[in-house]
Formats: sequence, structure tokens, C-alpha cells
Amino acid sequence: MNRGAYGEEQVAGLLRGKGWKLLEQNYHSRYGEIDMIAMDGPYIVFIEVKTRAQDAGTGPLEAVTPAKQRRIIQTALCYLQEHPSRLQPRFDVAAVVVGEEGLAIEYLEDAFDGGGYELF
Repeated sequence: MNRGAYGEEQVAGLLRGKGWKLLEQNYHSRYGEIDMIAMDGPYIVFIEVKTRAQDAGTGPLEAVTPAKQRRIIQTALCYLQEHPSRLQPRFDVAAVVVGEEGLAIEYLEDAFDGGGYELF
């Protein structure tokens, strides 16, 4: 299993443990991919998971650039057109760092907003 898939598997387990319902994993549109889509109470959550080695030159959060955020938002719009929902959209980011001592997950709820897009 590659490092990215491993990180996603670990985050999925963490979210299930918190009682979240995973709706989709690796959802694709013409704009890109969303790693996970989940329900958390009143929210439909679009989750980007970035996994890096501990000794990587850049951290996982740095990889979620404004351009990446726009692609995630556009992909979320496609998902919501296919699967209408009354839940409030939210964009989260999970940063996974894998090192010799194991792994660390930093989970940021509401990491970025819809960028002015109408999500309903």
C-alpha cells in the first residue's frame, strides 16, 4: 500500500471512530478528486488528506494550495449536483506525517471556505 492510501485509511478509521458516516472515498469529477466525503452532524464534509514522510521537504498542509482548494470546491459542486443534500458543506484537511516513530494526524475542521461559490 502506498503512503497516500495508508494515510487515507488511517484518517477513515479516525473519523469512523468519532461516529462519522463515510459517504464516498476517492470521488472523481472532471475537476479532480476528493479523498473522502462524510457526514458529521449537520455537515457534509469534503476532506482532503495529505500524507508526507517525516523527512519530506514540505509539510502536508502546504500542499493544499489555493488552486487545489478551487479544484476541491468545484468537485464538491459536482457531487452536490449528483447527490443533493440539505446538510451544510464544510471543507476539512487531514495532514498525516509518517515517521520512524509511527504517524501523526493533524485534522483541521473548516480548513477553508467555499471561496464565494454558491454550494446550494
